[in-house]
Amino acid sequence: MARRATASLPDSASRTLGIDADGGIVQSGRNAAAVLGAEPGDLLGTPLAELIEEGADQLEGLLRAVAEGQERTAVWRMRGPGEAVVTLQPMVGGGDLAALVHVRVALPSAERFQDPVQVRRALFDDPLTRFGANLDLDQCARELADVAVPHYCNVAAIVVLESLVAADETPGVTGGSAVLRRIALATDSHDMDWAATFPTGEVLVYPPDTPYRECLDRREAVHLKQITAEDAAAIAAAWRRAPVRELLDDVSMVMLPLIAQDSLLGMMICTRTAGFRRFDAYDVEIGMEFASRAAIVIDNARRFSRERATALTLQRSLLPNRLSHPSSVEVRHRYLPGSKLVEVGGDWYESIALPGGRVALIVGDVAGHGVKAAVTMGRLRTALHTLANLDYPPADALHILHELMTELGEQEPHFATCVYGVYDATTGLLEIASAGHLPPLLLRADGTAEYLDLPDAPPLGVVGGNPIESREYAVEDGSMFVIYTDGLVESRGRDIDDGLARLRGIFDASALGRPMEELAKACLAGVYDDHHRDDIALLIARLRRLPSDTHGSWTLPNDPAAVRRARGLVRAQLEEWGLAELSYTAELLASELVTNAVRYSPGALELRLLRERTLVVEVMDRSAALPRLRRAADDDEGGRGLLVVSEFARRWGTRRTSLGKVVWCDLPIPGTDPDGTAFTEEWPGQNHHTDEFPLPRPPRD
Repeated sequence: MARRATASLPDSASRTLGIDADGGIVQSGRNAAAVLGAEPGDLLGTPLAELIEEGADQLEGLLRAVAEGQERTAVWRMRGPGEAVVTLQPMVGGGDLAALVHVRVALPSAERFQDPVQVRRALFDDPLTRFGANLDLDQCARELADVAVPHYCNVAAIVVLESLVAADETPGVTGGSAVLRRIALATDSHDMDWAATFPTGEVLVYPPDTPYRECLDRREAVHLKQITAEDAAAIAAAWRRAPVRELLDDVSMVMLPLIAQDSLLGMMICTRTAGFRRFDAYDVEIGMEFASRAAIVIDNARRFSRERATALTLQRSLLPNRLSHPSSVEVRHRYLPGSKLVEVGGDWYESIALPGGRVALIVGDVAGHGVKAAVTMGRLRTALHTLANLDYPPADALHILHELMTELGEQEPHFATCVYGVYDATTGLLEIASAGHLPPLLLRADGTAEYLDLPDAPPLGVVGGNPIESREYAVEDGSMFVIYTDGLVESRGRDIDDGLARLRGIFDASALGRPMEELAKACLAGVYDDHHRDDIALLIARLRRLPSDTHGSWTLPNDPAAVRRARGLVRAQLEEWGLAELSYTAELLASELVTNAVRYSPGALELRLLRERTLVVEVMDRSAALPRLRRAADDDEGGRGLLVVSEFARRWGTRRTSLGKVVWCDLPIPGTDPDGTAFTEEWPGQNHHTDEFPLPRPPRD
């Protein structure tokens, strides 16, 4: 309130009175005659209401508020000085003195800016110039202009190098011919011509032979005590802006360079319009001191903005461009950087489609903020993406990641939390492991929501504690799985338990029928206004099994005859699915995988086909030894099976199971790409081979 009152009275004389509980004046200062037009002795005993011409009806309510210990401010028309801003401040233990009354009245134009001491105090007592707490470049410039107006001048503009606003790495030209941008303009009048002639946000180059250019070239203050009509006309002609002539006629102007660490950032243009005291040499000295402080504030804001933009760009480039998952699983994500008062952090999310109708769902959080946290996040995400594609189980993948973080911590301490889940859309099993992360939320298909109780393990990179273990959950069709970082449920104004309760309240039974986008928006409702908000990463997955007619499995004996049986099963299943055109290639790949299993593993085998975004062929056996791709010599009798698979399959790989291993490969399905969208060119079909390894025709049974 006091700030707005000061803005309405650009420069003022103040008067302090003391009143009793009934509003009678019991104290008066010496400047009563200058402000109120009455001698101090004449005011004692006079009711305050008699000094008010308009607004006296508000006095009774203000006196009641003061009696309750509350400060109040009002705008009244006083006898003598006219409109005044009056503040009633309660006094405790003052005897008959119940409150102090501060009366501020506007000075005549000729008397403004007369007292250099008052001007200096008003400029340098402002919190912005003393501390520079604001780190937003545009807002900081606007507030600096609001400090200069009305305490130092009537009109103030701040222009900075365009390279500062655009966050260029090199400033380029920094003299008078530099490209600049006006980022703030403040006036103490309602004349819109200033804003129209000198618009905020304008990108400009000042014309030669103007005082603006001189200030930038010399890096010194330029003082124009009085701009004549001829001078104003010359500036307007050079600038090719006719309104400039009228606005600058008979004004006094000071142009102050903004220099921080020997670098020119721009300049501040201060103008006193006609009828006000003109700038003198002492005013220029005060202005240069103010400009030097303003330059430090602007430079700090520029550096913070550039560092934050760098970290944010780096972090966004390291986050996934798109999420992959089986067609039966629906995934939504949200990522929200920290507020401008909190540096960019190291939160990340991931959804990776795995062979066999499985998906890896991951959320992690690197401790700390800034570029270092974003770089560490990129390292972890890349490593975890690789481990997921290598089909490491969640606990094993997090253990390897823990070793990586421990190694990084030898150079500089780092730690992170992470939760990693793998959902199998063919069996409905969800395997989860956590390293110091907040518990995942599982909303089951019957409407019950619970935070999963996972084995305790320290964050990645923290030595000691329990080992990382995983747990497996049977998930019903339609259940929802929610993983998140602490920024979603914890803040300075909210306890983490309250945040967890709020999140569980969102995912109640009604959430099962609500759209995923609506749920994601509900999770972030209310977090945007938190100025101390941390990064937020959120991943929501609606888990459904693949239809039973999209996959089939068969148990085969460990016998060479199983190869022939496997080819027949593949051919029959593909004909049923309408994919007979893939039969030749799929039969060949299945026979090679089954042959390899019969030769090198004991016990029964299992063959599985999965029609999802691609056609997946899997062979499971009882041996933990993983096959290795090699190029056989000309006289070798074996060793060519995996080479054939790698040539004709889109991808192939292996993963260990509790009973042995799985060797898999996949083929693209005609008319779709691996992400399920239509091809824009003809599918190559049987021509997917090289001249070195022509595609043989499998024998017919």
